[in-house]
Amino acid sequence: MDNIRLFLFGGLALVLMMIYQAWQRDYGPQPQPIVETAAPISESVNSDISGAVPDVQTVTPDSTASAAVPQAIEVVTAPTIKITTDLLDIEIGTQGGDILNVFLRDYPMALETPDEKFRLMSSGVVNRFIAQSGLIGSEKETAPTHEALFQSSQQEYRLAEGEETIEAVLTWQHPSGITVNKRYIFKRGSYEVELRQEVINSSGKNWAAREYHQLQRSRPPEGEGNRFMYTYTGSAIYTQEGKYEKYSFEDIEEAQLSRDTMGGWIAMIQHYFMGAWIPPADEKIHLYTNKLPNDRYLVGMYSPLVNVADGGHYEFTSQLFVGPKLQKEMAAAAPGLELTVDYGWLTVIAKPIYWLLQQMHSLFHNWGWAIIFLTILIKAAFFKLSEASYKSMANMRKLAPRLKALKDRYGDDKAKMNQATMEMYKKEKINPLGGCLPIMVQIPVFIALYWVLLESVELRQAPFIFWLDDLSKEDPFYVLPFLMAASMFVQQKLNPAPVDPMQAKIMMTLPFVFGVFFAFFPSGLVLYWVVNNLISITQQYIITKRIEQAG
Repeated sequence: MDNIRLFLFGGLALVLMMIYQAWQRDYGPQPQPIVETAAPISESVNSDISGAVPDVQTVTPDSTASAAVPQAIEVVTAPTIKITTDLLDIEIGTQGGDILNVFLRDYPMALETPDEKFRLMSSGVVNRFIAQSGLIGSEKETAPTHEALFQSSQQEYRLAEGEETIEAVLTWQHPSGITVNKRYIFKRGSYEVELRQEVINSSGKNWAAREYHQLQRSRPPEGEGNRFMYTYTGSAIYTQEGKYEKYSFEDIEEAQLSRDTMGGWIAMIQHYFMGAWIPPADEKIHLYTNKLPNDRYLVGMYSPLVNVADGGHYEFTSQLFVGPKLQKEMAAAAPGLELTVDYGWLTVIAKPIYWLLQQMHSLFHNWGWAIIFLTILIKAAFFKLSEASYKSMANMRKLAPRLKALKDRYGDDKAKMNQATMEMYKKEKINPLGGCLPIMVQIPVFIALYWVLLESVELRQAPFIFWLDDLSKEDPFYVLPFLMAASMFVQQKLNPAPVDPMQAKIMMTLPFVFGVFFAFFPSGLVLYWVVNNLISITQQYIITKRIEQAG
């Protein structure tokens, strides 16, 4: 009964959590445009960024130039530059110097097609996801936005054997004497891309501009992903004041973000992967979001206005993280970036579980065995609580014949039946709710583990043994769900049979119901429950036999 109750309570908790998430998305409080009480970036009044960027109309939330936005996505015909590193295949457009396409070399699209690499960013109309950057000058035509045409001396860059970095340089020149060198720097073994925008002023007068970055993506088509598992796709920001915050596509439609902050980052995230612009930690930035035509959404930021004297130069710097949600790498890239692996309100429990899972993997070098031994550790941690629960179940099992006799004696007189039952419990010193507390304590651990196994990119396409070649997908032959249902059935036989015949019939259907339900869950999660059930059966069987023999 212990694990069956845990399943019921855990299932109820998951359903309530999903209902709450759905309610929050539809009816919960939405973020409103924020006017900071601190001193704003005063130079912004000198530059109408939205007017200078006709494709996005974004930076000032009160922009009136949205009518100029083209109603169709323009096809970029400018040449592209190809970058190949040990981890990334990237295409950069010479129009704007935007990151248009990103393929992750270590992550196949599917196990059946190992040569087809996962495409994280795409310049296409469907699943459009690009990273844009540029400069906005006080005189609009004298700074390169993401629509400006750049020149490059090379059309292809490749990180050669023995090289640690490569640098792709795009150059923009204005007749007035302003030159901008846009440098992308790629490092071996890293998903971080450094961007430097070097301004050289030979115009004969002072020149001023600000840097901006934005991530643009379209809403994923309906029906993508697993219907039984919710994963978030949308924008996110991190600030010193609000920490990690998500802005879904619905949030962006209903309320444009407009906020000044120091440092932080902006991101577009999805299951397992993400892209994020990271400014210098000591730089004051302005954050914004916007809804664009053709079901496109945008999150961006811009820096304060910078003055460059005649004959001088200035270098804007930033980082782009584009790749899998590997927590160690993200934490090193920027504070709070690892929070995009979103465990929700159970993060305080989920993080230690994730750490333990990593330690187990470092020992066994197999995520399936790591899950098995993590399960053993969790069961060991709850051993005393489980023991108390099983003792309670065993004592209840001893009383089952007497409870049935009471039901036969009093028939439908529930009042007398309940009174006699409570007197029996009191006389035998049995608490019928003695097995509930251990179950309630384990529910947060169950939900936290669910999110760890669901969110960890390490389990994507991770093999275990035999037919289980991807622990992030459901068991293709449904062997694990069958074993889980069978183990639940065995546990029922160890538990006291319900006195009510109708309740007994319902309990008999539960193994089948949960077996079907978990057939659509990741095999890694089902593996945890199979091992958990087997250990529980062993522990419960031993305790039950001891108490029966002692009686």
